[in-house]
Formats: sequence, structure tokens, C-alpha cells
Amino acid sequence: MATGRPFEVVVFGASGFTGQYVVQEVARVAGEDELRGSLRWAVAGRNREKLQAAVDKAAEKLGKTELKSEVGIILCDVSDPSSLANMAKQAAIVLNCVGPYRFFGEPVVKACVENGTSCIDISGEPQFLEGMYLNYNDKAAEKGVYIIGSCGFDSIPADMGVLYTRNSLKGTLTAVESFLTVKSGPEGSCIHDGTWKSAIHGFADQGSLKKIRRQIGHKPLPVTGRKLKRRGALFYSNELKQYSIPFMGSDVSVVKRTQHYLLTDLKETPVQYAAYATVGGLGTVIKLMFAGLLFLMLVKFNFGRKLLLKYPEFFSGGHFTKEGPTEKQMEQSSFEMTFFGEGYRTQDDLQLGKPNVKICTQVKGPEAGYVATPIAMVQAAVALLKDKPSLPKKFTGGRGT
Repeated sequence: MATGRPFEVVVFGASGFTGQYVVQEVARVAGEDELRGSLRWAVAGRNREKLQAAVDKAAEKLGKTELKSEVGIILCDVSDPSSLANMAKQAAIVLNCVGPYRFFGEPVVKACVENGTSCIDISGEPQFLEGMYLNYNDKAAEKGVYIIGSCGFDSIPADMGVLYTRNSLKGTLTAVESFLTVKSGPEGSCIHDGTWKSAIHGFADQGSLKKIRRQIGHKPLPVTGRKLKRRGALFYSNELKQYSIPFMGSDVSVVKRTQHYLLTDLKETPVQYAAYATVGGLGTVIKLMFAGLLFLMLVKFNFGRKLLLKYPEFFSGGHFTKEGPTEKQMEQSSFEMTFFGEGYRTQDDLQLGKPNVKICTQVKGPEAGYVATPIAMVQAAVALLKDKPSLPKKFTGGRGT
């Protein structure tokens, strides 16, 4: 894994809520037989004491006291370009855990591209993801580096789930709907308010995303076979016997960009895609409607956004908190993403109009935000280190630049 730099991997934002779990996952993977002793890595951020505490916590949790002296520490600040450049020069890959990415993500991408360093993040913010594609895709290709966004729960299960469904169908897949179901135990579940902040700013600035998409200039994907009908803002899913709503993350954005890549670069038939999330029974629906209407009213105004940001637990009905989930809550939580696909057995059947073959696949995993996401992020880094010589030199799919 020698890269000619002091570290193969640097975790930036290692002392943050999500960053600490990425640190633990890097430490776990670095100790596996295949990588033991070969993965040189460091943590990076503003405060040495907090960074050391994140390493110490990983060492204690994994029973690896040697981590306290083996892991490098790099001091840098997202507001200081020279410190970001210094970090990037020392790493083959930066794992960026500092969000919201719309405010703090681009300086890291810029530093990585300019210094020949690949960058992986876990953003679920379409504006940031598509903006980085617009501004840095060509520069990254020139430098031979990879800027890989949304490399966590947003949006690996969706993107890979669609591809897996397509490859599993005996025929031509033309449309897929996914349904996310989150399960929790007796302790309940919640999400750290970093995700809440990203959602607030995303809803408030949807016009910028439309502008970026116009600048990218992707033509609408051609529809193959029957056009996929869009569901309503709230509907009852007969397939899963639950009320459902559109999923508001980056899944649709990511999957569409991958489908553009498959069509334009590989000449493959694009798949129509829609993403939804189940919300349970009628009681949950009523609570969700009130919370949703209040959110949409407040997010339009500066004063309302300040209230939403200051009191996430109150305005989200306890789903988002400044403390984030407890270890017990994470242990008891899991997710399922179910994909319902339709298509045609043969190319000749496309003329029939109505699809004549269907398929259902599932992606299952542990707690999505702070267990599954670090696993996905770190595995992506390992794959990039090991397989970079065989990767395409120009890649513009949903998660890669």
C-alpha cells in the first residue's frame, strides 16, 4: 500500500460525532490480517486534545492500546487553506467528516485536488455533490485523483441496490422504486443534529441546486419502456403495508448521475428511479404531517431557520438531537431498503408497453448513520488504495468525480 506519502488515510474531523466512529472503523480495519501493519493513517482537526481523545476512545473500545502512539495527528482548520494543503500533501486519501458540506466541504475538495490527493466524504447534500462535480471534475481527472461523495448511507445502499437489481434481473430493467425502513429497539432512535442542519439549509436554498444543474447541462434521461409514475407526498404502500413519503436525501441525485454515466460512457439502458421511506401507521402519519408543515413554514424565513437550528429536538419530534444517539440505541437499530423493479424479458418485448417481468431485492444493514456509514466510507478507501490501477481514469458516476 506504499503511496510515497506519510499516510495512506487521514480522517479529517476525527473528533466530531460521526468522525469518531470513522476513526474506530479505520482502526478496526487496519488491524485485520490483510492490512495489519501496512495501513499508515492519521487523524486531523483543530484541537490536538480532542483528536487524541478520539484515538484513545478507539483504542479503548477495540482493546488496542498501541493506537495511542501509532496514529498520527495533523492540526488543520477548514478556514485555513494552507493547513488543508499541508494535510492533503501528507495523505493519499482524505476521509472528510466535516459538515455541513455546503459550508465546509469545498475547501477540502480544493486542497485535495490541487495536491493530488483523493477525497471521500459522506455528504447527503445534492447541491454540494453536484457543485463539486461541476467545479472539480476536469481538474480531478487531470491530477489523476478521485473525489468520491455520498460514500455512506447516503447513498451507497441506493446506488448499489439499483445496480444489483439490474444485474440480477433476467432481462432489461427499466424502473425501480426503493423503500427505506428504519428499525429501532426499546431505547428508540435519533440522529445527530448535523443532518438536521444540512436539511434546513438544503430546503432553504433549492434555487442554487437548480442553477447548478442547468450549468452541468445533463439532458433528461430517456425513458425506456413504461414511464415510472411518481407517488404522492404521502401514500399507502400496498407492497409494504405502511404509509410512505418521498425520501428527501441524495439518493435520487446520485442514482441519476450514475445512470447518466452508464448511458453516455457505457451505452447501457438507463433505469428510472424513485426513492421513498416508510413512516408506519396512521398515528405516525398525523404527527409527521404537523411536523412537516411547521418545518416547511419556518424554513422559508431567516428567523424560522434560527429556531429550527436552535431547537432540533423540539421541532423534529425527538428524531434529531444535539447529543445524537446513544451506543445502546445504535446497537438496537438497523435499516432495510427494499427495491421493486420492473422491466422486459427481451428487447422485442419493449414494444409491448407494459413490463412483463418484475424483481424485488433488499439491502439490509446495521444502524445507518454511525455504524453502516463508517463501514462504507472506510471500505471505499481501502478499495481505492488497493484497486486504483484498475479504476477508470475518467469517472463521472453518481458518487465519483
